[in-house]
Amino acid sequence: MNSLLFALALAAQAPAPAAETPPPVAEDRLPAGAPHDDYPFVAWCYGALRAHIDLQDEMMPEVTRIESQFRKPGAKLEDDLAVYEQMRADGRVRLEQFQAALTAAEKASVRPINAIGGQAVRQGRQIWATGPEVSKARKAQEWMSWALPARCEKVAASLEARSKLLGATLNANTEVEPSPAAAEPSAAAEPIPADSAPPPVEGED
Repeated sequence: MNSLLFALALAAQAPAPAAETPPPVAEDRLPAGAPHDDYPFVAWCYGALRAHIDLQDEMMPEVTRIESQFRKPGAKLEDDLAVYEQMRADGRVRLEQFQAALTAAEKASVRPINAIGGQAVRQGRQIWATGPEVSKARKAQEWMSWALPARCEKVAASLEARSKLLGATLNANTEVEPSPAAAEPSAAAEPIPADSAPPPVEGED
């Protein structure tokens, strides 16, 4: 057998190289246990984030111990701890965004939905409810590594935009032309108070 035929024979026996596996694509998954519909989902996000922020003062002593014990070479402890204060500030901005989306959805709804939102807020807060079997160190580690699901901000922005558009449409459809008599002011008429906005899903501290 000449060298060319020998090389061809070896190539035929060798296994084909495996196809390159594409890198995993990050999925925008719904968090486990979160509601599927947009309004209660945003309320769930509000509750989960609010509970995370509310836990900060309780978690920081253990977080400080962990950060002090496991130091990165060249990193300053005060710099690492400052990250958590920035997280709290950023979280409060997100809460305002979620509240705006929820309020817009409540105003645009033809039926009261506050109770649904309140239940979803409580459901979101519940993810941080732990029993005595969870140690402080374990809970602090979970708290340190938790991140708000990316889906929360996207759904909140979409919900607010759709709700404002729907609300404007509903207002336009319900506007009526005032009669001439109604257009004239009456000195004896009492001023009509403006409709108050629906109460927020969950009040701020």
